[in-house]
Amino acid sequence: MQTDMVKIGTRGSALAMAQAAEVRARLMAAHGLPEEKFEIVVISTAGDRILDRPLAQVGGKGLFTKEIEEALLDGRIDLAVHSSKDMPTVLPDGLEISAFLEREDVRDVFIGRSVASLEHLAHGAKLGTSSLRRQALVLRLRPDLEVGMFRGNVQTRLRKLEEGVAEGTLLALAGLKRLGMEHVASEVMDPARFPPALGQGAICIESRIGDARIGPMVAAIHHAPTGAELACERAFLGTLDGSCRTPIAGLARVEGDALRFHGMVLTPDGREVHEISDEGKAIDAARIGASLGAAIREKAGTRFFESWT
Repeated sequence: MQTDMVKIGTRGSALAMAQAAEVRARLMAAHGLPEEKFEIVVISTAGDRILDRPLAQVGGKGLFTKEIEEALLDGRIDLAVHSSKDMPTVLPDGLEISAFLEREDVRDVFIGRSVASLEHLAHGAKLGTSSLRRQALVLRLRPDLEVGMFRGNVQTRLRKLEEGVAEGTLLALAGLKRLGMEHVASEVMDPARFPPALGQGAICIESRIGDARIGPMVAAIHHAPTGAELACERAFLGTLDGSCRTPIAGLARVEGDALRFHGMVLTPDGREVHEISDEGKAIDAARIGASLGAAIREKAGTRFFESWT
C-alpha cells in the first residue's frame, strides 16, 4: 500500500477533532502506519460560523459539509470525517460515503441547570435546542415548556446553560462520550419515547468515488452492521425530506443478519405524530428504509407535510 501523506478534513470543534483523531487512530492500527503519515486539516463551515439563526432558515444540513466537500473535490484533502446525522441524503457528484465506524450510543441526554430530568423542569421553563426533532419530541412530552434556539458546539451550549440562558438542553450521548464528558448528563432519554436523529452516534468517512488509494484504506475500518443501519435510516430520510425543516426521528438496529427499524415524523409542536416499524434482512436495509419512508408519507398524508415544510 502507498504511504503518501493522508489528509483528513474535518470541522474544528473539539468533538469534530476527536472524531477525526479516532478515524486516524483506526487507520494507523489497520495499516501499521505512523501518525506522521496523517494530517488533520481543519475546515471552517458555514454551519460553524452562522450561530444566530436556526439551521432550517440558512440552508439545513449542507451547512456543515459544503466547504469540506469542496476541499475533497479539488484535492486539498483525501477524506472527510463527519457526524452521520449531519450528512445530506444527496451527495455532490463524485463523492460517496465510503465507510462507517462502529456506532456509539444512539441516545439523547437531558442536561438540567438545576433539575435532574425533563419531567422535573418547572411549568413554562425554557429549554434550549437547535434541533426541530428534539423540539417536537420535548413538546410532545411537555407542551408547557418554552423551547428556544440553542446553537453552538457542546462547550458553547453548556456555557449558555450555566449562564441561565435556558434551564435545560439536550445533547447526543455519543458526542459527550467521545469528549469524555458523559458525566454532565442529568438524564439519559429512552429511545422508545425519545427516538434519536437518523444517523445519530455514527461517524462516517466521505471520499472521492474511485479513489484507488483511499478506497481500500478506509474499507479496512468499515463496520458493516453500522453501514446497514445507516443505509436504512438514510433511505427513510431521503424518501421523506431529510432537511432540517422536518422533525424526523428513527433508529435501525442490526442483529446478525436481521434488521429492525422504527421511525417517526412529527409536527414541530409535537401535537401530531405518525410512527412506523418493520423488520427484515440487513442486506435489504436501503429497500426497507425507502419502503417505510413511502409508507409513513402515505399514512400521514400530503396535508401533514405541506402544512409545515
